[in-house]
Amino acid sequence: MDRSLATISPGLTTTEAPFIEHAKRDGQVYITQPYELYSEENHAAWRKLFDRMLPRWDAYANEHFLEGIHSLCLDPNAIPHLDDVNRFLCPLTGFQARAVSGYVPAFTFFDCLRNRQFPTTVTIRRSDKLDYLPEPDIFHDIAGHVPMHTDKHFAETLVRFGECAHTAAELVSGIRDSETQIHCLTSIIKAMARFFWFTIEFGLMRSKDGLKVYGSGLLSSYGEIANAIEAPEVQRFPIQLEWAINQSFEIDHYQPLLFIVDSFDHLFSLVDDLEYWMTAGKLNNVAPGEPAVNEDDLKSFLHAETR
Repeated sequence: MDRSLATISPGLTTTEAPFIEHAKRDGQVYITQPYELYSEENHAAWRKLFDRMLPRWDAYANEHFLEGIHSLCLDPNAIPHLDDVNRFLCPLTGFQARAVSGYVPAFTFFDCLRNRQFPTTVTIRRSDKLDYLPEPDIFHDIAGHVPMHTDKHFAETLVRFGECAHTAAELVSGIRDSETQIHCLTSIIKAMARFFWFTIEFGLMRSKDGLKVYGSGLLSSYGEIANAIEAPEVQRFPIQLEWAINQSFEIDHYQPLLFIVDSFDHLFSLVDDLEYWMTAGKLNNVAPGEPAVNEDDLKSFLHAETR
């Protein structure tokens, strides 16, 4: 970044970081992690988050995540350098964490997965509001998502999901009527987002020790990781593709409905099924409701480079 960091106020707190606002204003999606801008409060937030999650991970996380946390050698006392994370991650599965300034349009995000890159937020939540997360932060991304990327089977599933986005872009490019094109694309994006939500973000998996968490939204939440496994009011069902893609969700409270997969091979096969259903037109009219699909998401598919 050409702008001198010396002219930018320190601190990389979520929604309060001048560096991020400058990057967004300049139209920069991909950035370099400005590590020297992290404040002591930012590092304190990481320490508190990591420390309180350790016993929760031991109790509720799946074994692949626990192996991943160990493999990444994350420092519990300081926000990690993404270069250090990638030095441990890349040799295992080819994946890398790639710093972004914030929101990434849908096709761009999925295409990153196809290319074994994970768009990674560099800001972190306030140290005095650890349970309030207005948007994803570096703890969610690095301590929630990235340990799963060390597992080869899970990594291949993410790549396969990215390939589905390319299939979607190619399919809708062949629809000549613009109204039909937008309707079908909106429905397909909604279906993909719901599947991603109920698996990659909030999925449960069977294990020899009972149900365990593999979804990153759960793995980075002190309260919800326990709630997902222990709370009697949470509905937990074996995943059904037709259910997941038609099930809306809300992001501002604990999830009342969670889906269970048998293994990462099972999850990979579901992504295959998702693509088959897409090509058969079975994603063109999913149930209305959340999540919303915005204009940037639509444009990212309509203008996609699919080679």
